[in-house]
Amino acid sequence: MMGWMAPLRHLSAKLLSDRNSSEWEPSMGEVTTIGLDLAKHVFQVHGVDAEGATVLRKQLRRAQVLAFFSRLPPCLVGLEACATAHYWGRELRAFGHEVRLMPARYVKAYIKRNKHDAADAEAICEAVGRPTMRFVPIKTADQQAAVLLHRGRERLVRQRTGLVNALRGHLAEFGVIAPQGLRNVGKLIAIVRDEGDARLPDLARQVLQVLAAQIEQLEAAVAAIEKQLMAWHKSNPVSQRLASVPGIGPIIATAIAATVVEPSGFRSGREFAAWLGLVPRQHSTGGKHRLGGISKRGNQYLRRLLINGASANLLRSKATNADPWVIGLRQRRPSLVVAVALANKTARIAWAVMHRHENYQRVAAAA
Repeated sequence: MMGWMAPLRHLSAKLLSDRNSSEWEPSMGEVTTIGLDLAKHVFQVHGVDAEGATVLRKQLRRAQVLAFFSRLPPCLVGLEACATAHYWGRELRAFGHEVRLMPARYVKAYIKRNKHDAADAEAICEAVGRPTMRFVPIKTADQQAAVLLHRGRERLVRQRTGLVNALRGHLAEFGVIAPQGLRNVGKLIAIVRDEGDARLPDLARQVLQVLAAQIEQLEAAVAAIEKQLMAWHKSNPVSQRLASVPGIGPIIATAIAATVVEPSGFRSGREFAAWLGLVPRQHSTGGKHRLGGISKRGNQYLRRLLINGASANLLRSKATNADPWVIGLRQRRPSLVVAVALANKTARIAWAVMHRHENYQRVAAAA
């Protein structure tokens, strides 16, 4: 007896499937726009031609990515602004491609159904061609290194804060306390290392001495990074111009200068402040405008630095406290709201300083 054979329609479908597999590649001249879904090992590519028809779906291993794009003629490549995106953007630009980075939140709207790598690459390919899409400038390796200084410092400061709080809590169990503030931690460390202090048992003293040594090591590491930041600040003209703004010191100035590569990407200082999340969250419909608290979108680190800088400016600056705008705002709003409003104003001034390439000049109050 003859064995069962699949119908012809199944055989033809199998041939078409083989043609559309990852082994088949279109003519290199057909691809004009590519969406590349980044990953650690397996990358997904989705390409379309000039008319928007899909001509390429392919998986690439990490070692195959650069070889694949080196064979392609220059085209538009879209990436999500995620981990390693700036590195891949620089590498693909070296082959002559036009690379555009997009926030992942904006790409998500173009995923039609379930989320998987192929759908992500297709959504990236579609989003990169939208005329209203917003893009992220690609940072150079030096700019990423400057940002890394801030990220490393922030992590070390958090570890130091946790150890200091642990040291305070453990010593409080034995009736040993000190005033708040990092400058008073040295008094607690001196008590821990004083072998003649009978308030601490020897077993507890041994453990607390380990914590004290780690606090001092972190303190030295933070000081070393801040020294590097000061050296970068003195060599960067944008950071020096930003430091001329009240409420902005070297730490904030270097953070903004390293993070905001192209201030011209924002149409105004108001848009820059909105990108930092320092504007009211809006939920309006039917002609009724409803404003809530600040949106807290964008770069959390820069927003926190600006608010802390504004708070310090309100506490210590006589010129700021004499400003009629600040005086009127304090009469109507709580102190924290005033600090956030001043941070918003500082962000707008910082954008103007970067955009106009000039130092800040305080306007004299009218007599």
